Amino acid sequence: MRSRSHITVCFLVYLFLLLPFSPVSGVVRADHEKPVQRLVSLGPINTENVYLLGAGDRLVGNTTYCVRPEQAKTVEKVGSVMQFSIEKIISLQPDLVLATGLTRPQQVKKLQEHGLRTVHFAQPKSFKEICEQFLRLGRMLNMEERAQEIVTRAEERVARVKRLTADRPRQRVFLQVGSQPLFSSVESSFTNDFILFSGGINIAGSRSSGIINYEQVITENPEVIIIAIMGSENGTAAKEKENWQRIPVLDAVEKNRVFIINPDLVCSPSPVTFADTLEIIAKLIHPEIGYRQTRH
Repeated sequence: MRSRSHITVCFLVYLFLLLPFSPVSGVVRADHEKPVQRLVSLGPINTENVYLLGAGDRLVGNTTYCVRPEQAKTVEKVGSVMQFSIEKIISLQPDLVLATGLTRPQQVKKLQEHGLRTVHFAQPKSFKEICEQFLRLGRMLNMEERAQEIVTRAEERVARVKRLTADRPRQRVFLQVGSQPLFSSVESSFTNDFILFSGGINIAGSRSSGIINYEQVITENPEVIIIAIMGSENGTAAKEKENWQRIPVLDAVEKNRVFIINPDLVCSPSPVTFADTLEIIAKLIHPEIGYRQTRH
Protein backbone atom coordinates (compact mmCIF):
# COMPACT_ATOMS: atom_id res chain seq x y z
CA MET A 1 0.00 0.00 0.00
CA ARG A 2 1.22 3.49 -0.71
CA SER A 3 2.10 5.67 2.27
CA ARG A 4 -0.30 8.38 3.42
CA SER A 5 2.24 10.99 2.38
CA HIS A 6 2.01 9.76 -1.21
CA ILE A 7 -0.22 12.27 -3.01
CA THR A 8 -2.42 10.75 -5.69
CA VAL A 9 -2.24 12.00 -9.24
CA CYS A 10 -5.86 13.05 -8.89
CA PHE A 11 -5.05 15.47 -6.09
CA LEU A 12 -2.01 16.74 -8.00
CA VAL A 13 -4.34 17.55 -10.87
CA TYR A 14 -6.46 19.74 -8.63
CA LEU A 15 -3.45 21.18 -6.87
CA PHE A 16 -2.39 22.48 -10.29
CA LEU A 17 -5.44 24.75 -10.31
CA LEU A 18 -4.13 26.49 -7.18
CA LEU A 19 -0.45 26.83 -8.05
CA PRO A 20 0.88 30.38 -8.61
CA PHE A 21 2.41 29.76 -12.02
CA SER A 22 1.05 30.09 -15.50
CA PRO A 23 0.49 27.25 -17.94
CA VAL A 24 3.50 26.21 -19.98
CA SER A 25 4.26 28.70 -22.71
CA GLY A 26 6.81 28.83 -25.47
CA VAL A 27 6.61 25.09 -25.98
CA VAL A 28 7.34 23.54 -29.34
CA ARG A 29 3.94 22.69 -30.79
CA ALA A 30 4.67 21.56 -34.34
CA ASP A 31 2.92 18.22 -34.73
CA HIS A 32 4.53 17.18 -38.00
CA GLU A 33 8.28 16.82 -37.71
CA LYS A 34 10.63 13.87 -38.01
CA PRO A 35 9.12 10.44 -37.20
CA VAL A 36 8.86 9.85 -33.44
CA GLN A 37 10.47 6.60 -32.36
CA ARG A 38 11.61 7.46 -28.79
CA LEU A 39 9.13 9.02 -26.37
CA VAL A 40 9.34 10.29 -22.79
CA SER A 41 6.04 10.91 -21.01
CA LEU A 42 5.86 13.22 -18.00
CA GLY A 43 2.35 12.22 -16.91
CA PRO A 44 -0.07 9.28 -16.61
CA ILE A 45 -2.63 10.49 -19.16
CA ASN A 46 0.03 10.84 -21.84
CA THR A 47 1.49 7.44 -20.99
CA GLU A 48 -1.86 5.69 -21.16
CA ASN A 49 -2.69 7.35 -24.45
CA VAL A 50 0.60 6.19 -25.99
CA TYR A 51 -0.21 2.59 -25.08
CA LEU A 52 -3.80 2.94 -26.22
CA LEU A 53 -2.55 3.94 -29.65
CA GLY A 54 -0.37 0.84 -29.73
CA ALA A 55 2.87 2.83 -29.51
CA GLY A 56 4.04 1.60 -26.12
CA ASP A 57 7.19 0.14 -27.65
CA ARG A 58 8.31 3.71 -28.44
CA LEU A 59 8.12 4.80 -24.79
CA VAL A 60 11.63 4.94 -23.32
CA GLY A 61 10.84 6.91 -20.16
CA ASN A 62 7.94 7.96 -17.92
CA THR A 63 7.21 8.87 -14.29
CA THR A 64 6.62 6.90 -11.12
CA TYR A 65 2.95 7.86 -11.37
CA CYS A 66 2.61 6.10 -14.73
CA VAL A 67 1.19 2.75 -13.62
CA ARG A 68 -1.36 1.97 -16.34
CA PRO A 69 -1.32 -0.19 -18.28
CA GLU A 70 0.78 -2.73 -16.41
CA GLN A 71 3.62 -2.43 -18.94
CA ALA A 72 4.08 1.22 -18.01
CA LYS A 73 5.47 0.19 -14.62
CA THR A 74 8.53 -1.39 -16.23
CA VAL A 75 9.50 1.65 -18.32
CA GLU A 76 12.56 3.63 -17.18
CA LYS A 77 11.51 6.21 -14.58
CA VAL A 78 12.66 9.82 -14.90
CA GLY A 79 11.08 11.03 -11.64
CA SER A 80 7.62 12.06 -10.50
CA VAL A 81 5.04 14.24 -12.24
CA MET A 82 6.39 17.50 -10.82
CA GLN A 83 10.01 16.57 -10.01
CA PHE A 84 12.01 14.74 -12.64
CA SER A 85 15.62 14.44 -13.73
CA ILE A 86 16.37 16.43 -16.85
CA GLU A 87 19.73 14.67 -17.06
CA LYS A 88 17.97 11.31 -17.07
CA ILE A 89 15.64 12.44 -19.84
CA ILE A 90 18.57 13.67 -21.93
CA SER A 91 20.35 10.33 -21.48
CA LEU A 92 17.33 8.51 -22.97
CA GLN A 93 17.73 10.51 -26.21
CA PRO A 94 14.00 11.00 -26.90
CA ASP A 95 12.64 12.34 -30.18
CA LEU A 96 9.73 13.82 -28.25
CA VAL A 97 8.92 14.70 -24.62
CA LEU A 98 5.25 14.85 -23.66
CA ALA A 99 4.80 17.54 -21.01
CA THR A 100 1.69 18.00 -18.87
CA GLY A 101 -0.18 20.80 -17.13
CA LEU A 102 1.96 20.12 -14.07
CA THR A 103 5.24 20.56 -15.95
CA ARG A 104 6.68 23.89 -14.87
CA PRO A 105 7.70 26.41 -17.57
CA GLN A 106 11.29 26.52 -16.32
CA GLN A 107 11.53 22.74 -16.64
CA VAL A 108 10.29 22.89 -20.22
CA LYS A 109 12.74 25.69 -20.98
CA LYS A 110 15.65 23.56 -19.76
CA LEU A 111 14.53 20.65 -21.90
CA GLN A 112 14.33 22.90 -24.93
CA GLU A 113 17.74 24.42 -24.20
CA HIS A 114 19.14 20.91 -24.55
CA GLY A 115 17.50 20.58 -27.96
CA LEU A 116 14.68 18.29 -26.87
CA ARG A 117 11.41 18.64 -28.74
CA THR A 118 8.78 19.13 -26.03
CA VAL A 119 5.02 19.21 -26.59
CA HIS A 120 2.63 20.45 -23.92
CA PHE A 121 -0.66 18.71 -23.17
CA ALA A 122 -2.62 20.86 -20.72
CA GLN A 123 -4.83 19.29 -18.08
CA PRO A 124 -8.06 18.58 -20.01
CA LYS A 125 -11.15 20.41 -18.78
CA SER A 126 -13.71 18.16 -20.47
CA PHE A 127 -14.25 14.87 -22.27
CA LYS A 128 -14.10 16.84 -25.51
CA GLU A 129 -10.60 18.07 -24.66
CA ILE A 130 -9.53 14.54 -23.70
CA CYS A 131 -10.49 13.39 -27.19
CA GLU A 132 -8.88 16.39 -28.91
CA GLN A 133 -5.58 15.74 -27.13
CA PHE A 134 -5.69 12.06 -28.04
CA LEU A 135 -6.23 12.90 -31.71
CA ARG A 136 -3.35 15.36 -31.58
CA LEU A 137 -1.06 12.69 -30.17
CA GLY A 138 -2.22 10.34 -32.90
CA ARG A 139 -1.21 12.87 -35.54
CA MET A 140 2.24 13.31 -33.99
CA LEU A 141 2.84 9.56 -33.97
CA ASN A 142 1.47 9.14 -37.52
CA MET A 143 -1.43 7.08 -36.12
CA GLU A 144 -4.30 9.47 -36.76
CA GLU A 145 -6.64 6.90 -38.26
CA ARG A 146 -6.35 4.59 -35.26
CA ALA A 147 -6.78 7.54 -32.90
CA GLN A 148 -9.99 8.57 -34.68
CA GLU A 149 -11.40 5.03 -34.49
CA ILE A 150 -10.77 4.90 -30.73
CA VAL A 151 -12.29 8.32 -30.14
CA THR A 152 -15.38 7.47 -32.21
CA ARG A 153 -16.04 4.32 -30.18
CA ALA A 154 -15.57 6.19 -26.91
CA GLU A 155 -17.91 8.97 -28.04
CA GLU A 156 -20.58 6.40 -28.92
CA ARG A 157 -20.35 4.85 -25.43
CA VAL A 158 -20.55 8.26 -23.76
CA ALA A 159 -23.55 9.24 -25.89
CA ARG A 160 -25.27 6.01 -24.88
CA VAL A 161 -24.88 6.76 -21.18
CA LYS A 162 -26.20 10.27 -21.70
CA ARG A 163 -29.26 8.91 -23.50
CA LEU A 164 -29.97 6.38 -20.74
CA THR A 165 -29.77 8.97 -17.98
CA ALA A 166 -31.29 11.97 -19.77
CA ASP A 167 -34.84 11.46 -18.47
CA ARG A 168 -33.90 10.23 -14.98
CA PRO A 169 -34.35 12.40 -11.88
CA ARG A 170 -31.09 14.28 -11.42
CA GLN A 171 -29.20 13.26 -8.28
CA ARG A 172 -27.07 15.61 -6.17
CA VAL A 173 -23.52 14.22 -6.26
CA PHE A 174 -20.32 14.94 -4.34
CA LEU A 175 -17.22 13.56 -6.07
CA GLN A 176 -14.34 13.68 -3.59
CA VAL A 177 -10.80 13.66 -5.02
CA GLY A 178 -8.77 14.76 -1.99
CA SER A 179 -8.91 14.51 1.79
CA GLN A 180 -6.38 16.92 3.30
CA PRO A 181 -7.77 19.37 2.40
CA LEU A 182 -11.16 18.02 1.41
CA PHE A 183 -11.26 18.46 -2.36
CA SER A 184 -14.12 18.18 -4.83
CA SER A 185 -14.69 17.97 -8.55
CA VAL A 186 -15.30 21.42 -10.05
CA GLU A 187 -16.73 22.70 -13.31
CA SER A 188 -13.28 23.48 -14.77
CA SER A 189 -12.28 19.79 -14.62
CA PHE A 190 -13.17 16.88 -16.90
CA THR A 191 -14.36 15.04 -13.75
CA ASN A 192 -17.39 17.31 -13.79
CA ASP A 193 -18.46 15.58 -17.01
CA PHE A 194 -18.64 12.25 -15.17
CA ILE A 195 -21.39 13.70 -13.03
CA LEU A 196 -23.25 15.69 -15.69
CA PHE A 197 -23.23 12.91 -18.30
CA SER A 198 -24.51 10.46 -15.65
CA GLY A 199 -27.59 12.50 -14.92
CA GLY A 200 -26.22 14.09 -11.77
CA ILE A 201 -25.81 17.55 -10.31
CA ASN A 202 -22.32 18.41 -9.07
CA ILE A 203 -22.89 20.06 -5.68
CA ALA A 204 -19.51 21.80 -6.02
CA GLY A 205 -19.75 22.50 -9.73
CA SER A 206 -20.11 26.26 -9.43
CA ARG A 207 -17.22 26.70 -7.01
CA SER A 208 -14.08 28.49 -8.21
CA SER A 209 -11.89 26.26 -6.06
CA GLY A 210 -12.11 22.55 -5.34
CA ILE A 211 -11.31 23.08 -1.66
CA ILE A 212 -14.44 22.50 0.41
CA ASN A 213 -15.25 21.63 4.02
CA TYR A 214 -17.59 19.12 5.62
CA GLU A 215 -20.07 21.81 6.68
CA GLN A 216 -20.45 23.01 3.09
CA VAL A 217 -21.03 19.46 1.84
CA ILE A 218 -23.62 18.88 4.58
CA THR A 219 -25.41 22.08 3.54
CA GLU A 220 -25.63 20.84 -0.07
CA ASN A 221 -26.79 17.42 1.21
CA PRO A 222 -25.66 15.13 -1.65
CA GLU A 223 -27.70 12.05 -2.46
CA VAL A 224 -24.59 10.25 -3.71
CA ILE A 225 -20.99 10.54 -2.47
CA ILE A 226 -18.22 9.07 -4.61
CA ILE A 227 -14.71 8.92 -3.12
CA ALA A 228 -11.80 8.80 -5.59
CA ILE A 229 -8.69 8.92 -3.43
CA MET A 230 -5.99 6.40 -2.51
CA GLY A 231 -6.54 3.50 -0.13
CA SER A 232 -9.56 1.52 -1.27
CA GLU A 233 -9.32 -1.13 1.44
CA ASN A 234 -7.85 0.13 4.70
CA GLY A 235 -6.34 3.45 3.68
CA THR A 236 -7.48 7.05 3.39
CA ALA A 237 -10.46 6.33 1.15
CA ALA A 238 -11.89 3.79 3.61
CA LYS A 239 -11.44 6.25 6.48
CA GLU A 240 -13.15 8.99 4.50
CA LYS A 241 -16.09 6.69 3.89
CA GLU A 242 -16.30 6.06 7.65
CA ASN A 243 -16.21 9.81 8.27
CA TRP A 244 -19.18 10.38 5.97
CA GLN A 245 -21.09 7.49 7.49
CA ARG A 246 -20.89 9.24 10.86
CA ILE A 247 -23.08 12.04 9.45
CA PRO A 248 -26.54 10.42 9.28
CA VAL A 249 -28.29 13.66 8.24
CA LEU A 250 -26.83 13.28 4.74
CA ASP A 251 -29.18 11.72 2.21
CA ALA A 252 -26.27 9.73 0.78
CA VAL A 253 -25.60 8.16 4.17
CA GLU A 254 -29.23 7.50 4.97
CA LYS A 255 -29.66 5.73 1.62
CA ASN A 256 -26.32 3.89 1.90
CA ARG A 257 -24.97 5.57 -1.23
CA VAL A 258 -21.38 6.38 -0.26
CA PHE A 259 -19.03 4.68 -2.71
CA ILE A 260 -15.29 4.28 -3.32
CA ILE A 261 -13.92 4.20 -6.86
CA ASN A 262 -10.42 3.67 -8.23
CA PRO A 263 -8.76 7.13 -8.34
CA ASP A 264 -6.55 6.13 -11.27
CA LEU A 265 -9.65 5.63 -13.39
CA VAL A 266 -11.26 8.90 -12.34
CA CYS A 267 -8.24 11.15 -12.49
CA SER A 268 -6.17 10.16 -15.51
CA PRO A 269 -8.54 9.03 -18.24
CA SER A 270 -7.90 8.29 -21.86
CA PRO A 271 -10.98 8.46 -24.12
CA VAL A 272 -11.56 4.75 -23.40
CA THR A 273 -11.09 4.87 -19.64
CA PHE A 274 -13.28 7.97 -19.49
CA ALA A 275 -16.05 5.89 -21.06
CA ASP A 276 -15.27 2.97 -18.72
CA THR A 277 -15.44 5.21 -15.65
CA LEU A 278 -18.54 7.03 -16.86
CA GLU A 279 -20.38 3.72 -17.13
CA ILE A 280 -19.36 2.84 -13.57
CA ILE A 281 -20.34 6.22 -12.13
CA ALA A 282 -23.64 6.28 -14.05
CA LYS A 283 -24.59 2.97 -12.41
CA LEU A 284 -23.72 4.37 -8.98
CA ILE A 285 -25.87 7.44 -9.55
CA HIS A 286 -28.68 5.62 -11.37
CA PRO A 287 -28.50 1.92 -10.43
CA GLU A 288 -31.84 1.34 -12.14
CA ILE A 289 -30.43 1.85 -15.66
CA GLY A 290 -29.88 -1.38 -17.50
CA TYR A 291 -26.85 -1.90 -19.68
CA ARG A 292 -23.74 -3.97 -19.76
CA GLN A 293 -20.46 -2.15 -19.51
CA THR A 294 -18.51 -2.34 -22.74
CA ARG A 295 -14.82 -3.18 -22.81
CA HIS A 296 -12.54 -2.35 -25.74
